[in-house]
Amino acid sequence: MGDASQPEAHISAVAALDEPTRRRLYDFVVRRPAPVSRDEAAEAVGAARTTVAFHLDRLVAEGLLEVVHERRTGRTGPGAGRPAKLYRRSAEQIAVSLPDRRYELAGLLLADALTEAETSGEPPRAVLHRRARDLGRNLGETARADAPADQDGGPAVVEALESFGFEPRATGPGTSIVLGNCPFHTLARQHTELVCGMNLCLLDGLLDGLAATDLTARLAPSAGHCCVRFDPADR
Repeated sequence: MGDASQPEAHISAVAALDEPTRRRLYDFVVRRPAPVSRDEAAEAVGAARTTVAFHLDRLVAEGLLEVVHERRTGRTGPGAGRPAKLYRRSAEQIAVSLPDRRYELAGLLLADALTEAETSGEPPRAVLHRRARDLGRNLGETARADAPADQDGGPAVVEALESFGFEPRATGPGTSIVLGNCPFHTLARQHTELVCGMNLCLLDGLLDGLAATDLTARLAPSAGHCCVRFDPADR
């Protein structure tokens, strides 16, 4: 579902565009069909080259632009000169959503399930549930590998859920965990049974990958919460 640090990085990137000169530079670069030099950018926005260089490099640091080095003279070999430092739009996708939403993840799961079902003849929903559970297990295994060696059980689950945007709320050790946010909110409202079933399988797989045997995921729809909640396994 993404790197835990990704939302903060994306917010920082978007915030960087709040500076007027930086925003004009970004707009100029992304609208050009070819990479842009510092001199071209400075002329376009009417700012000093040193100022433009600072802002362009800040946009690179935030992941909004990337640098390429090209010789514009067409000459190669000795005497051709150093390649120019040029700027173009980064291939990275920057998106900020508050509350956290993960519609791309849901879209990929649904599209992959439909494609496989058309080939195998297996019911699409069965494929979707299997793929969601497998993905959740993989995410859980990755989160467990990255967690401190002495962390297990509820704290590891809560930390993983936080990083994926579910806003977990646990009242104490050995208690249920409710989820304050559904990353698939709009889809779940329009296609409740389909999306909530997918989400349940995803989170059940997450528990499996985290080896969190003390909790179980179940459907428990309630206003203002995700449709899934976690209860102690012995309940």
